[in-house]
Amino acid sequence: MSDTQTIDAAAYTALGTTRERVALPATPFDGVVNVPVMHQAVKAFLANQRAGTASTKTRGMVSGGNQKPWKQKGTGRARQGSTRAPHWPGGGTVFGPHGDRNYSEKVPRQVRALARKSALNARAREGALLVVDRFSYEEPNTARLRDALARMGVADQKILILTDGSKPAVYLSARNLPNVHALPFADASTYHVLWSDVVVLEATAIGTELAPVAESVSAPVKNKAVKAEAAPAKKTAAKKAPAKKAAAKTTAAKPAAKKAAVKKAAPKKKGD
Repeated sequence: MSDTQTIDAAAYTALGTTRERVALPATPFDGVVNVPVMHQAVKAFLANQRAGTASTKTRGMVSGGNQKPWKQKGTGRARQGSTRAPHWPGGGTVFGPHGDRNYSEKVPRQVRALARKSALNARAREGALLVVDRFSYEEPNTARLRDALARMGVADQKILILTDGSKPAVYLSARNLPNVHALPFADASTYHVLWSDVVVLEATAIGTELAPVAESVSAPVKNKAVKAEAAPAKKTAAKKAPAKKAAAKTTAAKPAAKKAAVKKAAPKKKGD
């Protein structure tokens, strides 16, 4: 792909509403993909994660072997001085690691920058880079982020969310979602970009301003409206139920009152 050819990407709102595609800036997205440099950067990143704490014991560190297994001569077997020798089971290790190995690799800053740019270009050329206008989360909301990714059609893939600067609310919203990782755009490495299947990039992180778009998410709104209409109906039915019970009690009490009045009004017989 030539340097003059522009790359565009699909754009969405923070709630996952589709909007017009946007042209990516030519400075980082020039279409150049350098595979050997990306391999070098990823290999160095993984090597730098190794602690190098593997350690083994020499024959002087293992337990046992204080005395000679058998006498020097007369047994017909080879002479042995200790059961903790390296050729004995349970013996010490010769030339093993002792927890002091350093696996770190240094990559020049320019090479790391080229590898990171190549990884972003690779995702953009594959159509796996999505642009979001702005993540304006006042507080963490995992359900909101999950629904937005589902509307984008990428919920079943490994997603890397790159924000414009540090946004703890977005990070906390993505922390409980499997296969979703959120971090600032400046902190993303080549490994993070290549680990993901889809990169969701905030527009302001690459210096692109998108015009505000009216977001319309019909399904959740309809559900809320139905619930709001059903709630007063349930309350009205609940109010009517006690009234019916009270009326039934009054109706049942009237015959009992009449019987009591008849008994009182009946004349007493003579001789009683």
